[in-house]
Amino acid sequence: MTPHINLNPANPIIKHKFTADPTAVLFEDIVYLYTGHDQAPIGMTDYVMEEWLCFSSTDLKRWTEHAVPLTAKDFQWSSGGAYATKMVHHAGKFYWYVAVKDAVMGGTSIGVAVSTRPADGFIDARGTALITMDMLPDSNTNEKANLDPSVLIDDDGAAYIFWGNKQCYYARLAHDLVSLDGEIQAVDLPGFEEGSHLHKRNGWYYLSYGYGMPEKVAYAMSRSIHGPWMFKGILNEIAGNCQTNRPCMLDFKGRSYFFYHNGALVNGDSYHRSVCIERLYYNDDDTMKRVIMISEGIQGSPEG
Repeated sequence: MTPHINLNPANPIIKHKFTADPTAVLFEDIVYLYTGHDQAPIGMTDYVMEEWLCFSSTDLKRWTEHAVPLTAKDFQWSSGGAYATKMVHHAGKFYWYVAVKDAVMGGTSIGVAVSTRPADGFIDARGTALITMDMLPDSNTNEKANLDPSVLIDDDGAAYIFWGNKQCYYARLAHDLVSLDGEIQAVDLPGFEEGSHLHKRNGWYYLSYGYGMPEKVAYAMSRSIHGPWMFKGILNEIAGNCQTNRPCMLDFKGRSYFFYHNGALVNGDSYHRSVCIERLYYNDDDTMKRVIMISEGIQGSPEG
């Protein structure tokens, strides 16, 4: 494909397509941003999402689009639905954890694709789902229970996956990062809706997530990946013209950033969303300051 380059850094950062559910990874001084693609016809009030998109940037202001790197149907056991994801780079490989509809087990399941390159070459790492409805510990009948995976590889090399809709779950990943090593456990969080994102800083674990409906972003903190989690309140208010939100945090060139989505583009709404980016700041006690959403994006932040 001929690369499409977004030169205007104002929010939303991608303006020629509807994008949602951001996840990002830093590789060789380039930020790779992966999003869902809202493909529903204008005016349709349902999700049509069958592929994921990839963009890259060296400054978080100018974004180059790559060819479609992965679709829901690349997982032969999937019946479609390219929902929120998490990308992890580890030991020379890129692991892409995705939520899709499961044609075999029903409901939603979590799969994982792998590649040695950040923008292409992804294949189903297992040939089967990593997490299915029948694996949940509480006989959950919510067909959307296995949404929005987030993965953190800890300082000691142990890896953990968090996910969920209405109820948050977590489990340890095996050393190969494509299978589980232990039981799935529930995590009880106030107002948890979906959209979990996990990151670590200064010995603190941060678990951010969609809170209530319409969704704000709230977060909890813990000194242990296993909890207990201390609820810290709202991080990001309702993003605007959109019922959902899914946060992503990234450190780049000594600064912290907050990715999210809203419905700000022309014809945008809950089913036609757009990824945005803001600066993220921490307080002296390591709590996060509330994110201020501005249309100028990061070019309008105090440091430029």
